[in-house]
Amino acid sequence: MKPLLRSAPVSRVIGLLVWGWMVLINRTTRWSVEGDETARAAFSAGNGVVVAAWHSRIMLLPAGWVRMMRHWPGRRAPGAMLISLSPDGEPVNHAIAHLGLQSIRGSKTNKKKRDKNKGGARAIAEAVQLLRAGGALCITPDGPRGPAGEVSLGAVLMAQRSGAPLLPYALSVSHARRLKTWDRFILPFPFARGAIVFGPPVHPAAGKRPQDLQAELQAGLDEATRRADTLVAAPARRDGRRLRDAA
Repeated sequence: MKPLLRSAPVSRVIGLLVWGWMVLINRTTRWSVEGDETARAAFSAGNGVVVAAWHSRIMLLPAGWVRMMRHWPGRRAPGAMLISLSPDGEPVNHAIAHLGLQSIRGSKTNKKKRDKNKGGARAIAEAVQLLRAGGALCITPDGPRGPAGEVSLGAVLMAQRSGAPLLPYALSVSHARRLKTWDRFILPFPFARGAIVFGPPVHPAAGKRPQDLQAELQAGLDEATRRADTLVAAPARRDGRRLRDAA
């Protein structure tokens, strides 16, 4: 069954369905937005920006892009998203193409398969090139394998090498189901209340240690997520914990 589900034709169909669901959620959700002025300033500065969001909320991420970000002035290069090279990333690759986003394929090294090139170095080089050209890159800093809700150093290294700020980006909805996956993936339902929250940018100033930037981004994403959950009256929680379990 897995080879069939991961075949190119099926991946395209799944990608189309994912895109359709994203559009439905975006159009039927009553969104509130916070922090957009600060985010717009970061976008318009022309130095590129790394938009960081949790992996579990991938189905919600396009809402901010479609409703606001792609219309903001000052971007000199296209928007893109970092996606895993694994077959599981193919449907997302097809879905974001319908949203006018490019994909950069790569993932961190699997320690059990050191001889297998996951394209991590190539992806970082491509991402840095896009950012230096003034583009926006969306990355899930706890993906593709976790730990859920914990920032890895990948996003920080891209920001340091390009000089682009890191922008915490959190979304929440009032009606959704968490699946029993490693990240407690959120499947949103239509006709809900939603919140889009941008946290203060984290700037990779000269002399800052990667670990300090990592801690700043972690704190920014945690706070933005708590705020988004509060705006839709969801229980406060760290990402990766229970919203509603799938049957």
